[in-house]
Amino acid sequence: MAFVPWLAHASALAQFKSFVAATKSAKGEFTQRLVKTDRTGATKVSSESSGTFVFARPGKFIWIYQKPYEQVLQADGGKLYLYDKDLNQVTIKKLGNALGSSPAAILFGSNDLEQNFTLKEAGTKDGLEWLEATPKAKDTTFDHIGIGLRNGVPEAMELRDSFGQVSLLSFKNFEKNPALTSNQFKFAIPKGADIFQQ
Repeated sequence: MAFVPWLAHASALAQFKSFVAATKSAKGEFTQRLVKTDRTGATKVSSESSGTFVFARPGKFIWIYQKPYEQVLQADGGKLYLYDKDLNQVTIKKLGNALGSSPAAILFGSNDLEQNFTLKEAGTKDGLEWLEATPKAKDTTFDHIGIGLRNGVPEAMELRDSFGQVSLLSFKNFEKNPALTSNQFKFAIPKGADIFQQ
């Protein structure tokens, strides 16, 4: 706990590196909002979703959308499973290609973040220290990813895609290094689900 006062005034990059080094797993809740800008420059929230997450480095996570409809993104370290409950459909992808420069790689990937992203300070906004991560690969979904930190923990992410859309993520009840079971990230295919391999 001796580090907390220092982290309160540390740069976003220092806080983030400390978070990555000290956090092997975490769980919490999230809210995700999609913000669109119209031709007049006015912004509006077009959709909002919420749910829970749990992760263990490297490359294991469960990201569950609970509202407005249920969807699960789950990775076991080797494969990524996308489950749509309404369609009772599971899409399976190799994790390596799917994670790379994605926002999930920032929070849940290995510690070599600077291999896939260029990181720089982005100032203070809404009481958070912001870090900007720009993917080095050109074929990624997102042009810029902002990470807002407070006391060494990510509280927000801002994802800007190549179409000008912005997804805003906020995290709460963020618990670092919780006790996890060994088979926590093993995906069980729901009965009767259609399976698509990619």
